[in-house]
Amino acid sequence: MKKITILFLSLFLTTITFSQNSAKAKSLLDEVSAKMSAYNNMYLGFSQTLSNKEAGIKEGDEPPIRGEINLQGEKYNLNYLGNNFIYDGKNLYVINNEEKEISITSGDMSGDDGFIYPSKLLTFYKEGYNFEMGKLENINGRNIQFVTLNPIDSDSDIVKVELGIDAKTKHIYKLIQTGSNGAKTSFVITTFKSNQPLSNNFFTFDRQKYVSQKYTID
Repeated sequence: MKKITILFLSLFLTTITFSQNSAKAKSLLDEVSAKMSAYNNMYLGFSQTLSNKEAGIKEGDEPPIRGEINLQGEKYNLNYLGNNFIYDGKNLYVINNEEKEISITSGDMSGDDGFIYPSKLLTFYKEGYNFEMGKLENINGRNIQFVTLNPIDSDSDIVKVELGIDAKTKHIYKLIQTGSNGAKTSFVITTFKSNQPLSNNFFTFDRQKYVSQKYTID
């Protein structure tokens, strides 16, 4: 009877600790989201790397992919993999400069494939994840607090997300996404600027500009 009581208390205390840990992680994520969302706009320069042990790909084998994004509310202007993505709050315009092709879709489609796009950094965690505080690391003189996010859906293509948060600024510094295929994708925010002077049409697709350059528009 004594052993059963001790086991029960141990499980009970573990549950409480996990619950408190989860609440602390959720609170930190909400604080980060609230702070970064309060800016009138944000500019993020980022680098992306990929590793996959099963495929023999190590992080650093290939030069990082670099990109940049401007965010204002739900709107964004993203340059990534040689393409320009403009979301004006209603439609998403994907501009393929190499092929001179432009596709237009209603609504923001980024993230529908399970991948966490830079445009979703502040909101992706709000549905479908459990949280727990991760490790605290000193990276280049900055204290980075990691939060581990585990998908609730056991069939998710993502098995784990690790979000690194600057403990001083409460800005997102790094995101590490591990897929069910063993691939690990890392985003590091290399440049952050807030409240930049942007033109009124910065998040507006200029159809005439691309028609004159003989782009094909679907």
